[in-house]
Amino acid sequence: MKINEDDPKLVSGKASSSFNDNTTSASTAAENPKQKFSHKAFLKLITFISTFGGLLYGYDTGVVNGALPYMSRTDQLNLTPFTQGLVASSLLLGAAFGAVLGGRFSDRKGRRKTILSVSLIFIAATLGCTFASSVGVMVFWRIVLGLAVGATSVTVPAFLAELAPAESRGKLVTINELMIVTGQLLAYTFNAVLANSLGEMAHVWRYMLVIATLPAVILWIGMIFVPESPRWLASKGKFGEALKVLQKVRKNERAKSELNAIKVTIEEEGKMKKATFKDIKLPHVRRILLIGIGIAMTQQLTGVNSIMYYGTEILKDAGFSTKAALIGNIANGLISVIATFAGIALLDRVGRRPMLFTGLLGTSTSLLLIGIFSVTLKDSAALPFIILGLTVLFLAFQQGAVSPVTWLMQSEIFPLHLRGLAMGITVFCLFSMNFLVGLLFPVLLNALGLSSTFLIFVGFGILSMLFVKKFVPETKGRSLEEIEHSFQTKEKRYFAKKKKVLAKLH
Repeated sequence: MKINEDDPKLVSGKASSSFNDNTTSASTAAENPKQKFSHKAFLKLITFISTFGGLLYGYDTGVVNGALPYMSRTDQLNLTPFTQGLVASSLLLGAAFGAVLGGRFSDRKGRRKTILSVSLIFIAATLGCTFASSVGVMVFWRIVLGLAVGATSVTVPAFLAELAPAESRGKLVTINELMIVTGQLLAYTFNAVLANSLGEMAHVWRYMLVIATLPAVILWIGMIFVPESPRWLASKGKFGEALKVLQKVRKNERAKSELNAIKVTIEEEGKMKKATFKDIKLPHVRRILLIGIGIAMTQQLTGVNSIMYYGTEILKDAGFSTKAALIGNIANGLISVIATFAGIALLDRVGRRPMLFTGLLGTSTSLLLIGIFSVTLKDSAALPFIILGLTVLFLAFQQGAVSPVTWLMQSEIFPLHLRGLAMGITVFCLFSMNFLVGLLFPVLLNALGLSSTFLIFVGFGILSMLFVKKFVPETKGRSLEEIEHSFQTKEKRYFAKKKKVLAKLH
């Protein structure tokens, strides 16, 4: 439901009077705040700066795609198929725990402070990976880097969702996904350029890794000037500060009405308490959490990161040389960016459920075709180009539909006071599955071959489509507060119906 910017009548008198004493003076003071940018321009600036966390996520996961062949040399880290998987996936193990820790920290200390802290971890861990002298040292710093990736994966979408107006929330939140795939495209491009210009240099992979320090520094400097999430401020009782932030990104009347809507949610939840794992015992929260975990697992079970991390190895297996495979990977990165643009444009028009289902259908079909052609066209000169074309098609569906919906819905479906904790849990599950895919894919590829490995993912894709069809709700065009209320209403209806059935039985 879109909010009318000229209609402040969104809340009951009860909520207004309940919090009036806390905000009257602040509202008056913030009535005409000095604003250097227009509301929309300032919101875009905040979005651009904060999503450098997504850019770093994309670069740090994508860069290993091109760095692995050079790390694997006997005069470098001398990687086996298993240690290749370990180096690639260790970041994801760290990200799983970083998601939980980052979610908790962002609930306690704020979204902005979390992103600021994480940017410094990005800088330190990137330098650690760049100067790693052994597999053990590399794995350690990749885990630390993963802590930063996991924390930003939880915090940045939540931060943007809490700042964005309902009617454009899908577009703004999925810009983070756009920055992730942009980071991967930059990684593939730099990998190809460095490999083809410095490919004979022993430590070329170190140059590939160190580039990530630049966006980390930009993120740290930029976040110094970004305000805190208004919904987080309100959750801590700082309603005056929340209003000031809202007035920087909304028209004045709408800012006031939106703050009042937030107050109603806070009032209905009781006084805002610190989120704990005990809250998960509430039936409607447990149901939402299971849906969130299901969506997160679905995104990884497509097998997307087998292509994003091992695209070079896949194309080499199909018949390309290492340098040609690195150049071919640029096509994968480029289609990911283009598809994400398309996904952003469609999200607030088409809806979340149909996009997710269509995306899964497309990814499963693409992998099925890869599996079939890998057998029927084995040793054919055309096979490498067919595999490249099908990976591009796969990524068009994945990055244009599955991934944007996944990250957007993670930021939408959870109650305000549990958002950081719940997103931490679901993203922990996402990265845990990502870790397993990253660790096991080169081993499976070596043992079973390309065709059989991808057919396994096809089976998971079919199960994922059944899950979406039966359990995933539609959240398009609804405010975060409306989404939360809808789950609570369904819970009340369920228990009322159960009570009637029990009464009839007695």
